Amino acid sequence: MTFSEVQNAIDKRKICVLVPTYNNEKTLRRVIDGVLEYTKNIIVVNDGSSDSTLEILKTYPQISTINLPENKGKGNGLKIGFRKAKELGFDHAITIDSDGQHYPDDIPVFVKALLDEEEDILLIGNRNMSQDGIPKKSSFGNRFSNFWFWFETGIKLEDTQSGYRLYPLHKIPKKYFTPKFEFEIEIIVRTAWKHVQVKNVPIKVLYDPAERVSHFRPFKDFTRISILNTILVIITLFYIIPRNFIRNFRKKSFKQFIKEDVLESDGSNRTKAFSIALGVFVGLSPFWGFHTLLVISLSVLFKLNKILAFVASNVSLPPFIPFIIAAALFLGSPFLSGESNILTQDLNFDLVKNNLLQYVIGSLILATSMSFVSGIASYLFLNKLNPKNN
Repeated sequence: MTFSEVQNAIDKRKICVLVPTYNNEKTLRRVIDGVLEYTKNIIVVNDGSSDSTLEILKTYPQISTINLPENKGKGNGLKIGFRKAKELGFDHAITIDSDGQHYPDDIPVFVKALLDEEEDILLIGNRNMSQDGIPKKSSFGNRFSNFWFWFETGIKLEDTQSGYRLYPLHKIPKKYFTPKFEFEIEIIVRTAWKHVQVKNVPIKVLYDPAERVSHFRPFKDFTRISILNTILVIITLFYIIPRNFIRNFRKKSFKQFIKEDVLESDGSNRTKAFSIALGVFVGLSPFWGFHTLLVISLSVLFKLNKILAFVASNVSLPPFIPFIIAAALFLGSPFLSGESNILTQDLNFDLVKNNLLQYVIGSLILATSMSFVSGIASYLFLNKLNPKNN
């Protein structure tokens, strides 16, 4: 796209560029000047900077600036910026970090990708994390984030941590619960939950230790991100997956629903083995009353064979329950001060209630070990039975 085509598209699609900044005086001017080559629709949120950021912004009267009195985190700055963008009548916002790692000349990449789509979309810049100069902790953190985003949404991306993004302002959530770096995870997960398409677009990235100032605190922020992902996983398992399952059932005929959402394809031997392993794990887990919901939901999420997983989960049929409980209590006893010789006691509800933690630990050990054994055994058996189906 030419400069004029990009500029016209930015105005036509009502796109602004949002720049959250905190103490990035070395790189801020370069970022703003680069963006101004494409548009004056710029909103800079100065998140309580204590350096010369305020003086730099005073030299750009043509852009919108928001100066916050104190630093409250990138997420808070983005939320305020999104609100301002909607007040000014914009439909999309491209966010670009002010630390110099992003190249403003990648703005056409986002604009073109938006024009190529017929529906609302959230775009995330895909950095080349394997190039020289990328910190190892950043590469690991990105893989970690990619996995949990896939688990929570079913969408596979190569980069979920890049701050260079294009947001559909009227499709993102209106309220948020996180104020700092973890905000950028919350917003893409919750937007994907609203069935908005989320995709990567290729961008360049520069990590210059002489200029770049990172405000990421490894221990505190990684802990906050881990807590957030734990909450999102729980919501995924107990609300999002059942909700989507019910919605699909309502939208399709019963025959179509059974074929596409329940049976799907037979899958490879590996998929079948994973399905059996999942069913055994859920069937032996301590989540009594939720086994069917869990096994179907997880099978849908991981695109496994629902029938095999469901059949395998019935390892906890009523005649086997006393043996499962006894095995769980026995396996959990070495980790607590509970009674290890369960054979000397009556196996009843009171025994489980009085040794609940021992039972939970033991049942998870039992579920994990038996899941591993059944998965390996199933794979070997299926591979021998039908070696071509790999």
